[in-house]
Amino acid sequence: MTVVSESVSSVVAACAQAAHRAAPSLAAAPDSAIDGALSAMAGRLRDSSPALLEANEVDVSAAVADGMSAGLLDRLRLTPERLASMASALELLASTPHPPRSTFVRDLPDGLKLYERRRPVGVIGANYEARPNVTIDVASQLVKSRNAGVLRTGGAALGSATALVRSVIAPALSDVSLDPAAIQLVPTPDRAAASALVSQPAHVPLVILRGSGETTRTLGQEAARHGVRTLAHADGGGVLYIDADADVAVALDLVKRSVDRLGVCNRLNLLLIHSSVYESVLPQVSSLLDALNIAVSLPPHNHPIGYEWALDSTREATVTVLPVSSAAEAAEVANRETSGLAACIVTTTRATAEAFMDAYTGTGVFWNATTRLLDGFKLLAVPETGINIDKVPGPRGPVTYPDLCLRQYAVLPA
Repeated sequence: MTVVSESVSSVVAACAQAAHRAAPSLAAAPDSAIDGALSAMAGRLRDSSPALLEANEVDVSAAVADGMSAGLLDRLRLTPERLASMASALELLASTPHPPRSTFVRDLPDGLKLYERRRPVGVIGANYEARPNVTIDVASQLVKSRNAGVLRTGGAALGSATALVRSVIAPALSDVSLDPAAIQLVPTPDRAAASALVSQPAHVPLVILRGSGETTRTLGQEAARHGVRTLAHADGGGVLYIDADADVAVALDLVKRSVDRLGVCNRLNLLLIHSSVYESVLPQVSSLLDALNIAVSLPPHNHPIGYEWALDSTREATVTVLPVSSAAEAAEVANRETSGLAACIVTTTRATAEAFMDAYTGTGVFWNATTRLLDGFKLLAVPETGINIDKVPGPRGPVTYPDLCLRQYAVLPA
């Protein structure tokens, strides 16, 4: 259990209380105000680009001086192109229809009618890695779902996140007469603030957890002790299986497109190759990855098969390779050895693809398509708060604004 100082606890509690007070402003807001706030965020993001890039450069320079790895720096860095993409995503989200707040279910005896209603949670917390874009992604999803929020980011991105909240999010809420205090950013880089965030059940009953596996699992356990529910994105690592009947050119293209960014959870992490083509395909794969400056870990491995390289700052430019005897074994290995985030099969045979897709139990399964597609924006055309890989009922896969609600049954007279 993490020891949280009184000062850190007080800072987080103050954020939680402020968001709690502001939550009714969002809950009662009309659709036009919610979408107006998101549109205003897009406009302010564009207008504030120079200042945002300047604040981000301070974060990046400090991270470089601290020896941050290339993959983590890629996550931390903002560019004009990334800011433009973030603004476009906000505009798209603003134009996306709202789910109905009340849906008729059926008639009941005695002339009564049953409705299912959607209600906001109130305040949702989010603890996430040092990625400035996630500040906008999460905040926008919370606003769209009419939830207030308390955000806590990795210390390396705190300057960038602060600039985004002060220059984009808060003033955009004010632009449409919504309470700007609805989205709070924990102002301390102290890691203990994450533990404090999952210890506020009265004000923050649900917390989205993103980041490295062990840290996120520990926070989930702390949250459970305090009666706080979590949506956790703890582990990642995409799997790609090259079948005996694969089109090798397609397979090589997917391998290349699956390692375009090494610091993300849905990148290629484990490459499985059918044993009958292993000797012929492996040299081609190795040559391709070598040209991309990516190492190949071959058997016998001195690490777990599903080891997530994206979290290894010293060896993130690595892919694990393993021969398997069939699509069934490939699915079994993916189920047993990895987090269950996503897996792809490369094959020209439909029956083999369907057997693999039926056997794999993870969150996303792909046929002749890269696992990099397991992303809220790429799949669902809206930003995500994270990817939930829990094996229990509830939102699974990319979590977006329709998932951030409570179900309420209402019985009314006809």
